[in-house]
Amino acid sequence: MLPERLRADVRTLWDYHDLRHGPRRSDVGIGLGSRDPGVAVHTAELFHAGCFPLIVFTGANAPTTLERFPRGEAVHYREIALDLGVPDEAILVEPEARHTGENIAFTRRLLAERGIAVRTVTLVSRPYQQRRAYATAKRSWPEADLVCAAKGGSLEDYLAGSEEVERVIGMLVGETQRITEYAERGFAIPQRVPPGVERAFGRLVEAGFTQRLVTVRDGDHSM
Repeated sequence: MLPERLRADVRTLWDYHDLRHGPRRSDVGIGLGSRDPGVAVHTAELFHAGCFPLIVFTGANAPTTLERFPRGEAVHYREIALDLGVPDEAILVEPEARHTGENIAFTRRLLAERGIAVRTVTLVSRPYQQRRAYATAKRSWPEADLVCAAKGGSLEDYLAGSEEVERVIGMLVGETQRITEYAERGFAIPQRVPPGVERAFGRLVEAGFTQRLVTVRDGDHSM
């Protein structure tokens, strides 16, 4: 349960990362690997709604996903989608990417190797990953017409389905830092961080949610 003293600041970050892109027809839907099976579920839902004719699930493993998805994030996502009725021929698997930059780069490579021309893309991610996923893809795939999608629902609904509320808050804090940090490193396009978001971020850091922060010299650009 989300502590009341943190609620306003957590909601501020949650709302900031929700890009509110509406669903639209795309050439491909890219399900970004994570520990959240809801990404695969929502990708399948969008496929059945006619949003795209082809899915690419991308992702190897991170320390936080190895136990849940021992054969790799993308492999397990494919199995979830198959169980939900997505035809096997509509799914490609990219099993090597270990962070969002590689998710995009390796997916582009896979599509090119298959001779699949792509102009429009729907990125499917965790709700709080949308802004960084979009900024990363726009940096490395600027010619693509991109939108982001995530399973709808309130912050409270998402937290109710999470086994670790504190972990989700830490991820939100880490994602917020990365918007600025990764733009400065050239991993992503710059995006405005409103003052209210900066203040909420600072208060949550002061409250101890620092487990997903990167340091200036940290070369990781995962999550």
